[in-house]
Amino acid sequence: MDHQQIFVRNNVQVTGSGTQHLIFAHGFGCGQNMWRFVAPAFEEQYKVVLFDFVGSGKSDIRAYNPVRYGDLDGYAQDVLDICEALETRDAILVGHSVGAMIGILASIRRPEYFERLILIGPSARYINDLPDYIGGFEREDLLALLDMMDKNDQGWASYLAPVIMGNPGRPQLSAELERSFCATDPKVARRFAEATFLSDYRGELGQVKVPSLILQCAEDVIAPLEAGAYITHHMPGGEFQLMDATGHCPHMSHPEETIRLIQAYLASAGSARKAELRR
Repeated sequence: MDHQQIFVRNNVQVTGSGTQHLIFAHGFGCGQNMWRFVAPAFEEQYKVVLFDFVGSGKSDIRAYNPVRYGDLDGYAQDVLDICEALETRDAILVGHSVGAMIGILASIRRPEYFERLILIGPSARYINDLPDYIGGFEREDLLALLDMMDKNDQGWASYLAPVIMGNPGRPQLSAELERSFCATDPKVARRFAEATFLSDYRGELGQVKVPSLILQCAEDVIAPLEAGAYITHHMPGGEFQLMDATGHCPHMSHPEETIRLIQAYLASAGSARKAELRR
């Protein structure tokens, strides 16, 4: 597949006047439009890259292959394809939710493509594995969700959107997320949900070589505090930051704080890099 085909497949959009690529990877049932409150803040310093995972947003649905996208590895390869097409070797990837885990997998395969990872609400496993691991859900709960997706194309979206978004006092946020869910092909959404919610990537965390920031929201039902702490403790080079933001989508509900914490981390990383070069 040539570079232009990759750009069309994933609806890749590049803006900004910087030289270093800052790549935003969206979460389940979403699209690049969800970054609209955050991404523009980085256009002056970075070359901002937005894209849609195949089956989401305005990606080319004709490129969807249920075997390739049966687990997260196929999506990770899409990220690497985009990096190769952009000819980047030091990108910063900002990933939300499952987009964060996809970014982790991509960095394990090709660490030279990435300088930093910024992981918003990541979870290496959503299912509890007591007494040693709390993912937030029992397996039966997630199987029930998948069964609902099989039987009711619309009902699952109206149920799941407010759970993910949180912030019940701002129903417009949940409504937008619900519309995004409903705009996704039902079969694609169902398979992506299974690849996301039944996955277990705890064993891969130790293979990560790229430094990272883990941004954890308060009152996040989807990725509880214990899930973020687990990733921080088991992934080398991870730095943990608990946000004031609540829910699971701070880039939508609390964009100012999200921007501020990302900028502070990147500024600190830049200062450390300069100090290392002076030695």
